Amino acid sequence: MSGVAMARKLRRNQTDAELKLWLHIRNRRLDGLKFRRQVPVVGFIADFLCDETKLIVEVDGGQHAENEAGLARTAELNAAGFQVIRFWNNDVLENVDGVLERILETARLPRAEGAAEMRQ
Repeated sequence: MSGVAMARKLRRNQTDAELKLWLHIRNRRLDGLKFRRQVPVVGFIADFLCDETKLIVEVDGGQHAENEAGLARTAELNAAGFQVIRFWNNDVLENVDGVLERILETARLPRAEGAAEMRQ
């Protein structure tokens, strides 16, 4: 399945946490930042991408524990110039305001400071 086809499938099958976050960040609702969801980026599909800040927001469930593959993925995205920030599903579901605040803080960081992966 191509990256575009997979992204379309993922957009149709969002998790509750992804949907909740999307409702808060779509249509420039978060400080005027334009986010897209389930976007193919350098061979991966990012949950949410803000092109203007090169910020990728990932929302992970229990099946996405930090592992070598995830670290390698983040390293490739960082090498391509993207900032990656991750949140657990329960963080989004239980504290969406805190998640939104952290996204804004990260989006406002100078590029060198924000390039590393962060988890709320």
